[in-house]
Amino acid sequence: MRNISKIIVHCSATPAGREVSVEDITTWHKARGFTTIGYHFVIGLDGSRHLGRPLNHKGAHCLNHNSDSIGICYVGGLAKDGKTAMDTRTPQQKTALVNLLRDLKREFPNAKVFGHCDFAAKACPCFNAKSEYKDI
Repeated sequence: MRNISKIIVHCSATPAGREVSVEDITTWHKARGFTTIGYHFVIGLDGSRHLGRPLNHKGAHCLNHNSDSIGICYVGGLAKDGKTAMDTRTPQQKTALVNLLRDLKREFPNAKVFGHCDFAAKACPCFNAKSEYKDI
């Protein structure tokens, strides 16, 4: 297994309420030249947890931080206008994210939780993941 020091939370940068599948994101990422989806997990609007890239494979989700991190993407992150960054997590997504982070922290107890915005000039994941999840 890889040495994991970071868990990085992302959003799909899609409008609130629009469901996006692992297959959709895989198609987008392949169009950008990736071999497959860059995230290890995707959290659907209903809180469902979907596997993306296997955990033992280096991610493709955060430049210069992929080798020692796990990438999680929740579906959403934009207002209905499709342009304005916004925390659009449903209550089910919030619960699913906490549960997934707890599971991952049991497996990787020294990993710290960050948002993509902690490493890139982006709004993603459109909330302060580092602060919100500091006690997990």
